Amino acid sequence: TVKEKAKVPVIETGVGNCHIYVDKYANLDMATQIVINAKTQRPSVCNAAESLVVHADIVEEFLPNLEKAISKIQSVEFRADERALKLMEKAVPALPEDFATEFLDYIMSVKVVDSLDEAINWINTYTTSHSEAIVTQDISRAEQFQDDVDAAAVYVNASTRFTDGFVFGLGAEIGISTQKMHARGPMGL
Repeated sequence: TVKEKAKVPVIETGVGNCHIYVDKYANLDMATQIVINAKTQRPSVCNAAESLVVHADIVEEFLPNLEKAISKIQSVEFRADERALKLMEKAVPALPEDFATEFLDYIMSVKVVDSLDEAINWINTYTTSHSEAIVTQDISRAEQFQDDVDAAAVYVNASTRFTDGFVFGLGAEIGISTQKMHARGPMGL
C-alpha cells in the first residue's frame, strides 16, 4: 500500500464502521430519528451508521419502537446479539464479523451493553476511527464518550452523516482522514 511504501508522511482515509450508542439517558424519540437518518439517508457512504449499541436499561422500549419506525421508511436488516434478538421481530443473529463490518447497505449490527464504559470499550474495539455518536441527555456521559472514543469525529445527539467535508464547510471532500498524524477528519479542496 501507499502507506507502507511511502518515504514521507501520507494522509490515509479509511472505511467507516460508524456506531451510534443510545445511552440510558437518551431521548428515545431523538435517538430513533438519529438512527433512521444515519442508516437510511444514504447507506452506501462511509459516514452511514453500521452499528447500533444500546444500553440495557432502555433496550426493551427502544429496539421494538426503532424497528417499527425504521420499517416505515426502509427495510433494514438488523443483525443482533442474543439480547437484542429477543426484542426485535425481524432481526437475525449477528455473526462475530458483523460487528466489524462496513456494510454499505441497509444492514446494521446491534449490541446491547450494561454500561457506558462497556459501550466505549465495544466501540473502540470495532471502530474504524471514522465517526461515532452518542445519544444522551446527560452532559457528563456525553463528555466521557467524547474523551474516550477514538474517532476522527465524535458526535453528541447528532447523526454520523454530518462527517462530510462539504457539510463542515471545507468545500469538495477528498476523504475522511482516520489517522492521528497530520489532518484528522473530513478534508476538502
